[in-house]
Amino acid sequence: MTAILSSLKPAPGSRKNRKRIGRGPGSGHGKTATRGHKGQHSRSGAKFRAWFEGGQMPLQRRIPKFGFRNKFRVTYQVINLADLETLQKNGKLTEETVTPEVLVNAGAVRKNYPVKVLGDGEISTALKISAHAFSKTAQEKIKAAGGTITIVK
Repeated sequence: MTAILSSLKPAPGSRKNRKRIGRGPGSGHGKTATRGHKGQHSRSGAKFRAWFEGGQMPLQRRIPKFGFRNKFRVTYQVINLADLETLQKNGKLTEETVTPEVLVNAGAVRKNYPVKVLGDGEISTALKISAHAFSKTAQEKIKAAGGTITIVK
């Protein structure tokens, strides 16, 4: 037997009629129209702020304040020496001078953020690295490989 598109129906029980409130006692949702008896919720035009708890001390005032956000904090993007070595092996660092702009072009860091070089991993070639900050181990390893460090302001 072939199915005719006009005769297709949803599976029994898969569709439900929407609740029609305030349509008389026969509907089962008449009289108070599912609002209950009395109280602010039952009145027309009743509105509450999302955090209002009926006069109870609200949650945002019951919980203690804590923490501090330093607006002068500088958040660095970090790059490890191992990452620089990998970029060089993959051919993404063609020059021996590494600047934040070169790292952005290589896809290692994002634009407009200060860069900090960390000393995780080893570096084999002498590179001239310019960044906004260096860790002590990174400085030692770069100098040991014969490279130079320039701090960018």
